[in-house]
Amino acid sequence: MKCATARAGRIDVIMTATAPLPDAVATNWVDRHAPVGLRPWLKLGRFDRPTGIWLLLLPGWQGIALAAAMERRLPDLRLIVLFAVGSALMRAAGCAFNDIVDRDIDAKVARTAARPLASGQISVKGALAFVAACCLISLAILLTFNWATIALGVASLALVAIYPFMKRITWWPQAWLGLTFNWGALMGFAAASGGLNAAALLLYAGGVFWTLGYDTIYAVQDLEDDALAGVKSSARRLGEAAPRGVLIFYFLALVLAATACMAGGLGPLFLPLVVVYGVHLIRQARALRIDDPVLALRLFKSNRDAGLILLAALIAGAWRAGSPWFGF
Repeated sequence: MKCATARAGRIDVIMTATAPLPDAVATNWVDRHAPVGLRPWLKLGRFDRPTGIWLLLLPGWQGIALAAAMERRLPDLRLIVLFAVGSALMRAAGCAFNDIVDRDIDAKVARTAARPLASGQISVKGALAFVAACCLISLAILLTFNWATIALGVASLALVAIYPFMKRITWWPQAWLGLTFNWGALMGFAAASGGLNAAALLLYAGGVFWTLGYDTIYAVQDLEDDALAGVKSSARRLGEAAPRGVLIFYFLALVLAATACMAGGLGPLFLPLVVVYGVHLIRQARALRIDDPVLALRLFKSNRDAGLILLAALIAGAWRAGSPWFGF
């Protein structure tokens, strides 16, 4: 009987490891191509759900692009690549740390119950080792930057460490995520320019409200389960007013992004793309329905495109009337 039970348990673990998680695309590369034994680790780092990597990476790229545009040049390709690798690793470390803290809550929520820690596929010790490995590689990358960027990178650890606990003490953990996820805008700007200015701070503030909006949309998926588990969120706090709240957050994100471009003295080509960025955000808010979690996930994922549009606006802003394109 014990052997049969153990065998059944192993089968359950294998089936859980090979099944896509609820908020991952069924055809994601991890479930299609990664070795079975490696899949729980890749899922722990959310590599099967790349939207979060994009949303952490894009503010960094935007900071790099803003600094470059202010000097009438293209973003530095070296910085673009290093921030891409660092963002993927730090997002993986942050997600794993979040899962360590939330493993008991995750086991009670339908969308998260199959996560590697909550389902028992990975031990807490294993997850801690995963976090340490990601952080060490990220540190090696960070040390290649200037001192301003290194200082900002070290300071970001406090935001990352505190975030998993915010849902227990405030209705606005999404705001804290905004502070955390958009820190890369400051780091990217500092890496490209050596310091910070008003334009960088405005870009960061706009990103905070952008994240507050899209993560409120994301939290709509868990309204019932969060209520049962006693987890707080902006979606629960706003209730029926969530679409209106998201619209306000997105409007502030748009205004601050446009103001950042103007404060940086960017050329006029940024404006049409910033308008497209605003239209994209407004359409999300108007489409949101709190009783449609499938739609909420789709709207959330569309923010990769929103971030890319704003990035394009910042790059286009490098052009000035009467001067060669990008200073060439």
